[in-house]
Amino acid sequence: MTYRDAIVSAIDALRLNKLRSALTMLGIVIGVAAVIAMVAVGGGAREQVVAQIRSLGSNLLIITPGNVTSGGVRMGGGAASTLTAEDASAIMAEVPSVQITAPNMRGSAQLIAGGMNWATAVFGIDSGWFEARDWDVEMGRVFEPEEVARGAQVAIIGQTVARNLYGGLDPVGQELRIRNVPFRVIGVMSRKGQTTWGSDQDDVVFVPLNTARQRVLGRNQANARSVGTIYVKVREGESMGAAEEEIKSLLRQRHRIQPGTEDDFSIRNLADLAATREASARTLALLLAAVAGVSLMVGGIGIMNIMLVSVTERTREIGLRLAIGARQWDILRQFLFEAAGLSAIGGAIGVFIGVAAAYLISNAAGWPLLIEPMSILIAVVFSGLVGVFFGWYPALRASRLDPIEALRHT
Repeated sequence: MTYRDAIVSAIDALRLNKLRSALTMLGIVIGVAAVIAMVAVGGGAREQVVAQIRSLGSNLLIITPGNVTSGGVRMGGGAASTLTAEDASAIMAEVPSVQITAPNMRGSAQLIAGGMNWATAVFGIDSGWFEARDWDVEMGRVFEPEEVARGAQVAIIGQTVARNLYGGLDPVGQELRIRNVPFRVIGVMSRKGQTTWGSDQDDVVFVPLNTARQRVLGRNQANARSVGTIYVKVREGESMGAAEEEIKSLLRQRHRIQPGTEDDFSIRNLADLAATREASARTLALLLAAVAGVSLMVGGIGIMNIMLVSVTERTREIGLRLAIGARQWDILRQFLFEAAGLSAIGGAIGVFIGVAAAYLISNAAGWPLLIEPMSILIAVVFSGLVGVFFGWYPALRASRLDPIEALRHT
């Protein structure tokens, strides 16, 4: 029996039992579809997390006020304004690996433009903010150093604010009132999207730091130069960990923190955050793929079960083939082709269903669709191997039947 004859015979056997063949393939179909869909969805989720963290800025350290103790009472993180603009200047001057620092303060306010109003976040920033955050102005321009220094009443707005206040009009050059203080819009930021915690980064208005202190957010009575946060961008190729340690040592020295006393500030390394989130997403994707792999194994067991039944039903046929000259290898090959055919067809159907399921899930979740050709190839090859592995025993059992005993089988 040639390979062609074995393949034709296997196809004929599958066609004679269409319903049983379809039900047998179902486990493989579900397994392959689940592998492709889960790997694609997991990869898309991982890309979404990475993109969201990247949108905050690359090589970024975020310094925020930390715990302070007053009269023996620990006030908790952010309870006092322990950071100043001078801290940011010192970090820039004394830590060689730092590219730029961006001190800022944040609050919220009601905006009014013409007959429209909108409540949003207000950031007081200096000119280093845009470089630190890797965020460009799409329309208009950024603040001039002179505007930041003298506290000019100019503003740059995010895309969400522009849409809600100005609709389809060009906001650049328009008047904007922030807490009834008039500002002139000089720019509109490019779109950033949401953060990993769901905050809309485009729902924001930026004003010069001194302007925010004097006219919008208010001056800290204890320290007129205090800021809420300092963003630090580390030079490309420099160690984030080393820069973090240098900044920590410098701030402890500037804040006169004694050895053994905890910091009055905290430093968040976004590179570590990104690595942690990406590792979590990757672990989830692997877990989902492992669950899908179990479905493939269940499908393979189904194939073994049906092939054993098929061997029992076709015992006389096998005996007749052996009696007229078929070799054990011919019988083995025929049944292996049947098992592999079930798996291959089921795998092909599973690919289409898996891609469609991944597309639907990614659309519903708002994640990017990331289907890797290698995952499809692995799923299909693995499904074929499952068919051969679980079909081997029934095929071997069929090939070892005694022709005389097989012909007597009823």
